Amino acid sequence: MARNVYFSQAVKSEQNLYEDLVIESLKIFGQDVYYLPRTIVTRDNVLGEASNSKFDDAYIIEAYIEDIEGFAGAGDLYSKFGLEIRDEATFIISKRQWQKLIGFWNNDIDYPVPQEGDILFLPMSNKLFEIMFVEHEQPFYQLSNLPVYKLQCALYEYNEEDFETGVDAIDIIQATEAYQVTIDYSTTGNNHFTQGETISQLVAAGITVSGEVQTVDHISQIAGRITVSNIGVSGIAEARDFLVSATVPLVGAESTLSAYITKVYDIGDTGFGAFIDPTGGGDNVEFELSGDSILDFTESNPFGDPSENY
Repeated sequence: MARNVYFSQAVKSEQNLYEDLVIESLKIFGQDVYYLPRTIVTRDNVLGEASNSKFDDAYIIEAYIEDIEGFAGAGDLYSKFGLEIRDEATFIISKRQWQKLIGFWNNDIDYPVPQEGDILFLPMSNKLFEIMFVEHEQPFYQLSNLPVYKLQCALYEYNEEDFETGVDAIDIIQATEAYQVTIDYSTTGNNHFTQGETISQLVAAGITVSGEVQTVDHISQIAGRITVSNIGVSGIAEARDFLVSATVPLVGAESTLSAYITKVYDIGDTGFGAFIDPTGGGDNVEFELSGDSILDFTESNPFGDPSENY
């Protein structure tokens, strides 16, 4: 027998009231978070994943943390790979607020809903959480509508993505955590670089290596030092890095600046060099000196047969 036609669970005014109450509750009991949509730069069509991506927008929205007793997940584990922090959290956000604050402005996204792979930045704990799954059917049609998203998130693992959101607390992650190469250059002719500038160098015919300046240190009136991240190669797909050259200039893509490289630091440097944590916690120099007594790092394949070295 069909249900009673005089009673309805889909009264629009009741649905709107219920959704308004949900939004008000999120504004009272929730936390302000930044929503960072992921922009895929290069997609691996074989594995179906983003081999290179960036985050260049940050939208603030209120979200309720469902885990009231603390972050879920496996917690802090000490494994053979070091300390692993496996915090997880579930964030509840309003569908209407997401469309109003994010979906409406971010019109270039393919799907106007939260996506797995996007990131939430929680200022309260200064942590980034990656969306692993978007649950859109809880609570389950209480008034025949679905007013919220439940975003099941895990602590984000940085993988050399480019952050250009305009939020200093987020963008500094790239400056401190990204793989960087330190370069000394001559400032003769009043050549200087600025943080965030893109630089490039022609290292061979048809091959150009480029990167983004993260830090700038004016050593003297005739010398400077920069650190460069997001290093990429255009042209022939080979692993190339910046080279020392007295004739090939670094060209600032955002200006007409040019300079000449006098030193490119690598992991073998035991003085000042790349791979040193700017906060002072880097131990690469100690590892390099200690490792020289164990392994011969001049071999390209120290663990294989000598005949396999190349």
